[in-house]
Amino acid sequence: MKNLPKRICIYPKDIEVVTGKSYRQCTRMLLAIKAKLNKSEEQMVSIEEFCQHTGLKREEVEPLILG
Repeated sequence: MKNLPKRICIYPKDIEVVTGKSYRQCTRMLLAIKAKLNKSEEQMVSIEEFCQHTGLKREEVEPLILG
């Protein structure tokens, strides 16, 4: 069986699963992370950047969004 490639970017729906917040709140959270990192709206936020911003551990987040 092939190993499936892992994603490195995070979407509002993923944040919804991790935090339990609404989709709109998660969208705002992503925008705040992008602003803090000086990224444009078109650029993606990585799972690592999300974890650094929220203080969560990558090992805790990945199984929720990739599994």
